[in-house]
Amino acid sequence: MHSNATQPTRGSSFHRSIGLFSGTAINMTQMCGIGPFITIPIMVATMGGPQAVIGWIVGAILAVADGMVWAELGAAMPGSGGTYVYLREAFQYRTGKLMPFLFIWTVLLTIPLLMSTGIIGMVEYLGFFFPHLGWWEVHLISLAATALVTLLLYRRIESIRVITIALWVIMLLSVIGVSAAGFSDFHPAYAFTYPQGMFGGKFFVGLGAGLIIGIYDYLGYFTTAYMGDELRDPGRTMPGSIIISVIAMMFVYLILNISVLGVAPWQEIAQSKSIASLVVEHSWGHTAAAVMTVLIIVTAFASVFAGLLGGSRVPFQAAHEKVFLSVFGKLHARHGFPHVALLTMGVITAIGTFFDLAEVINMLLAATIIVQFIAQIAALVVLRKRQPELHRPYRQWLYPVPCVIALVGWIYVYVSASTLSLILSGIWIVAGLVVFAIWARVNRSWPFAPVEIREAYLEKD
Repeated sequence: MHSNATQPTRGSSFHRSIGLFSGTAINMTQMCGIGPFITIPIMVATMGGPQAVIGWIVGAILAVADGMVWAELGAAMPGSGGTYVYLREAFQYRTGKLMPFLFIWTVLLTIPLLMSTGIIGMVEYLGFFFPHLGWWEVHLISLAATALVTLLLYRRIESIRVITIALWVIMLLSVIGVSAAGFSDFHPAYAFTYPQGMFGGKFFVGLGAGLIIGIYDYLGYFTTAYMGDELRDPGRTMPGSIIISVIAMMFVYLILNISVLGVAPWQEIAQSKSIASLVVEHSWGHTAAAVMTVLIIVTAFASVFAGLLGGSRVPFQAAHEKVFLSVFGKLHARHGFPHVALLTMGVITAIGTFFDLAEVINMLLAATIIVQFIAQIAALVVLRKRQPELHRPYRQWLYPVPCVIALVGWIYVYVSASTLSLILSGIWIVAGLVVFAIWARVNRSWPFAPVEIREAYLEKD
């Protein structure tokens, strides 16, 4: 556990009310969301045919392998903050607070950008009912939806748990409904007839671009890792909620995608802007499509809800460890949640809705991979060597194979990102280095002072 310097504040503020079921619900709600309902056409177009399902299979392999990284780290160090805690513990020996600082710097951009994609997709589906929405109407609706999510989250965790489970049920209904509509008018020739030469020289280029979309659809399997102080029995709940949600969503996505691909020629699917509405309307008519579109809009809302719930806890943890602005360490006086971080991320989410969906997806992944996913794999390896006595309720199966698979997968995704997103994410990280240097000088921290070693999870209560 953490030392007494921070334990009383966090221990008295958070309530351990989230178990395996509700934790898995939070992860699955964040994983699915609007994702597949706006990305299936993009994936089919990118991969050039029904073989697009390969993109989701490879994405699942990457998510499972990386999920095992999260599970070991999260179960061993169940503090609110997730990656921040792991990077702080692993890299303090050589670079002080640099890596956790860079992570918080990046996460203030990437988590809200991820939430922005949910809002953007939700408004796209509103086009089913209002096909002639203008620029101002679209963005006013986006801003209103973001404000509503923030308002719902402005309360204690117990009430959030009930809302999250209800939204998770609606998410499952929307996925099951679209899948059932697809299979009710299913044509195997559409779903399983592949273009000639599909495994030619361009396949792996297309797979790289497709994997960006695929892994975007799986993002969220780690949401409970940001809420370690709010989990009952984190050693069991943390790995269970992560691994179960990844495996469950893998089957959900495969069923959903095969059902959609069997409804119409892949060229038609690739051009659709609201594929779920198209599938349901094709099989069951306009009224059924309207009902399903409403469910999908609510699903998108649920994904933003769950993401901001977990993400807003990250700056709170960093502020308590004096690696970020102290204002982010304040809890709401009445309800006991990090309201400053929540409001800040809500504002950035609203700003993100003004940008193109594909650009937002590429940017958030390019910025996240180096500072979070690859750094976190390194953190697991470092901690096994530096802190062998650390209590690990869950140890990664077949170590280090999942780490290697995850590392190769993330590098593949990174080099497949658009040039613009690589440049912009690089600029953001460099800017973070500059800000860190200024912050370290003011606070007399490394590299302007010796590193401070504090093995928080090896200390006795």
